[in-house]
Amino acid sequence: MSESVTGMVAHWIVQTISATGYLGVSWLMALESACIPLPSEIIMPFAGYLVSIGRFNLFWIATAAALGCNVGSTVAYLIAASGGRTAVKKWGSLVLMGPHELQRVERYFAKYGSATVFFGRLLPVVRTFIAVPAGLARMPLVKFQVYTFLGSWPWCFGLAFVGEQLGEQWNKDPWLQSILHEADLLIGAGLVLWAVWWFWRRKIS
Repeated sequence: MSESVTGMVAHWIVQTISATGYLGVSWLMALESACIPLPSEIIMPFAGYLVSIGRFNLFWIATAAALGCNVGSTVAYLIAASGGRTAVKKWGSLVLMGPHELQRVERYFAKYGSATVFFGRLLPVVRTFIAVPAGLARMPLVKFQVYTFLGSWPWCFGLAFVGEQLGEQWNKDPWLQSILHEADLLIGAGLVLWAVWWFWRRKIS
């Protein structure tokens, strides 16, 4: 995002949380987990700032946020599980994915789905979209829910803890509101490049 767009998104996030409290944090994290790239690196540290002034409890704000992650991830999972196969057949070639690659995804999630969802929820960018391959592979929904929550909670807690420790500095210095998101964009770009390389190697092998 450009600095101006990031600033507008950050302002909207701050206003939403200020007006709606725990429910707002949960709702924003649900959107982020439903493949809408809202920056949790702004949502949760601001919630942590509100912990520092006594409005929120750190444990409960992390829990509310993680539950929101489950809600949003479930929406993305169900969409992928119900319509993803048809989409792969029609447009999968555009992203180097066909029936053969879909079978590989299914086999992979059958073996490593739990760990993939857990650690995926701890990675920038990946955490936003991990529900899609899980849905395509039709990973057991209860298992998906459990590992989504277990992976989301420490991510939410850690970012909120950072915001709590920064305290008033979070509210005074706009640079602090964007630095984590900027770093995550770089990490995310690296992960996207790796994924493209991996699919390309598989396609030509």
